[in-house]
Amino acid sequence: MAKTTIEQLRERVRGEVITPRDENYEQARRVFNAMIDRRPRVVVRCANAGDVMASVDFARENRIDLAVRGGGHSVPGFGTCDDGLVVDLSRMRGVRVDPRTRTARAEGGATWGDFNHATHAFGLATTGGVVSTTGIAGLTLGGGIGHLARGFGLSCDNLVSADVVTADGRFLVASDSENEDLFWAIRGGGGNFGVVTSFEYNLHPVKDIYGGVMFYELSEAANVLRFYRAFIADAPEEFGAFPAFQIAPPLPFVPANRQGDAFIAMVACWAGPVDRGERAFKPFHDLAPVVAELVGPMPYPALNSAFDALYPPGQLQHYWKANFVTELTDEAIKAHLEHGPKVPVVNSTVHIYPINGACHRVAPGAMAFAYRHANFATVIAGMWPDPHQNEANIKWVRDYYEATAPHSEAGGYINFMAGDDQDRIKDNYKGNYERLVKIKRAYDPENLFHLNQNIRP
Repeated sequence: MAKTTIEQLRERVRGEVITPRDENYEQARRVFNAMIDRRPRVVVRCANAGDVMASVDFARENRIDLAVRGGGHSVPGFGTCDDGLVVDLSRMRGVRVDPRTRTARAEGGATWGDFNHATHAFGLATTGGVVSTTGIAGLTLGGGIGHLARGFGLSCDNLVSADVVTADGRFLVASDSENEDLFWAIRGGGGNFGVVTSFEYNLHPVKDIYGGVMFYELSEAANVLRFYRAFIADAPEEFGAFPAFQIAPPLPFVPANRQGDAFIAMVACWAGPVDRGERAFKPFHDLAPVVAELVGPMPYPALNSAFDALYPPGQLQHYWKANFVTELTDEAIKAHLEHGPKVPVVNSTVHIYPINGACHRVAPGAMAFAYRHANFATVIAGMWPDPHQNEANIKWVRDYYEATAPHSEAGGYINFMAGDDQDRIKDNYKGNYERLVKIKRAYDPENLFHLNQNIRP
């Protein structure tokens, strides 16, 4: 069979087909992580599922690497490649809300900002990350941890169906009643099984929340972490909260003489009745003196976008590490106290997300996301603007990870993994790994979709 040429690809595609000879190539090849500098042979800015099918066919027939880019936030740079094809979904961002059934269908290039803007108009939301520029696709396919997870489960727990273009160029619907094995796999299995061109989610009545961030002195870090460990174990599920080691940014609510200082912070979201929010937050105000805070009633999308300015796309170097944690032991807290206060720049941070509550009510074998017994997901997110600081800041992440790993599960959340974490794939899925391999063999036996935390067929 003759290989499809670039010109033939252009004829099949309604969106843009961009090659190194095109004026907008430099912009088209950029991704979120400024550390990633790759030069694809062609970038296809898809307009619809048909464009995705044509792109997948082109990559398969020409036997070149295929990268899939939704929001582009992949820290290892999986959304691009050298001398391959990039399926760029960033022009496919439509969101349609059905308030009658409390569902929404969103295209694969939509961000959580797009999604939340559409659903908020109806007083509805679903679990979706903590940065609004993150794509819905990557977050959901890897699991989907966010402010609302304790009350409503992970993003993947709220997935009703998905449209998937598979390695052979077919367009399939995956749900509980169609291609059930594929549906099982994409809920936590990442981008291993195809390009998801649209997602259908269950929504929940969430409009305004009571939430924000509180900064405590580092001297209170041990007390904050021990309190958090006990509080979140049986807190009302409307309450989402996570501690963070964070340098205070230059914002008006932070005293001028404390901007640039490192703190232990608490980011919290009360999604119950807003008039009960102040009472719900009282334990955190009683815990220790609060140096600075921005807390109060706000639209849910405002909290979901509150940290966006700290992470400008394409301007920061990124290197992250992650683990699931069942018990936040005293030994684990000691490791955090040693390394967390050394957070190097205002963009870098460490978050300890709670994944109990509704997340625990899903059986570990119900879908690919297996860590249903874990209570926390820790991310050590190294992010900094100066590439000359790469070595020192990567060392901070690795040293921190090595200190906390003995007190954590063997596996971690794939959305927080670095490019050098491929040897952890089996651990990340526990007892679900062999079933994922079997499904991978069925839908992608040649491993066309290998630029990810890869499950090899």
